Amino acid sequence: MQAQMKYSPQTVTGVHFWTPTIFSVKTTRPAGLQFTAGQFVRVGLPGDDGAIIWRAFSLVSSPAEDTLEFYAITIPEGKLTPRLSQLEAGDELFVDHTAYGFLTLDRFTGGEDLWLLATGTGLAPFVSILRDPAVWKRFKRIFVVHSVRWARDLAYYEELRHFSHPDVDPSLVEKLHFAVCVTREQTPDALYGRITSLLASGELEKAMGATLDPATSRIMVCGNPDMVKELRTWFTDKGYAVSRTATPGPLVLEKQW
Repeated sequence: MQAQMKYSPQTVTGVHFWTPTIFSVKTTRPAGLQFTAGQFVRVGLPGDDGAIIWRAFSLVSSPAEDTLEFYAITIPEGKLTPRLSQLEAGDELFVDHTAYGFLTLDRFTGGEDLWLLATGTGLAPFVSILRDPAVWKRFKRIFVVHSVRWARDLAYYEELRHFSHPDVDPSLVEKLHFAVCVTREQTPDALYGRITSLLASGELEKAMGATLDPATSRIMVCGNPDMVKELRTWFTDKGYAVSRTATPGPLVLEKQW
């Protein structure tokens, strides 16, 4: 009996550069890969010695799509991202057949409002979640906040600002409330400052026209480890318990690296 492959080479179908260093890669999807919106997989490319260099990347695509999409930033000293940034359509990228991660809706019970708070490429799993019809059916309102250093770093901005997806009922899209935070410059149509500061001042809730409440709000946080740590402290101090398998809570967090 032939052993089941743990990973396979997939064909790159497109590369889109949001900036010279921020980009998205689309590939074909392994037949055996199943995942839940919000999860991540390992992708890899051969190094100079021929050994595959693996790194984990959140999936941007929805579980129903027949292609995979990844959102990355080039780290000059990194072993993999500079190689990823040089890919072109037709090239091969190795993809693991197993998905991981708990940044998924099944970590929650109850709730009326879903808040998705991201920095940088931490937005990736949230785009996947929004592309999945399940989230629109479950929550009354969905609040997405994307924080970047410079306005030019905003990826998926137009998709989120004017959201539409073939799998999502257009009549449900009015549930989405989207805001961006820029930390290094002041710019129109964006909040100025870090998510933690905007939460502490109440400015974020004011901008969203909503009030956070542990009884009704469900929070997902993904991105910079320092931001994740600070928001974990901020929310737990306000009565938001971190969700566990045995004891579901209103707060789920995941570091992006």
